[in-house]
Amino acid sequence: MSFFKSVYEAVKLIPKGRVATYGDIARYVGSPRAARVVGYALHVNPEPNAIPCHRVVNREGRLAPSFAFGGMEVQKALLEAENVEVSDDGYVDLAKYGFKFA
Repeated sequence: MSFFKSVYEAVKLIPKGRVATYGDIARYVGSPRAARVVGYALHVNPEPNAIPCHRVVNREGRLAPSFAFGGMEVQKALLEAENVEVSDDGYVDLAKYGFKFA
């Protein structure tokens, strides 16, 4: 399986109402130093309706400043629609909403 496909399959595991970090996904797919590549894979997500890349944030819980499918405000709206609280400055509380892969 290609790295990007592995990333997409991992992102599909994040449940509604939760978020994971780029680093979490990189570790889960066996490439712990590839967080930036995970970000790129999500930036070119071929199926944004099936692969919920809006549920991925940085290691501090910050939304993507250039979310590929409409910007940070779109990512924020998608997360809030899933009852994830996003601060006014674009952060999610990872202790509360963070998803840990098994």
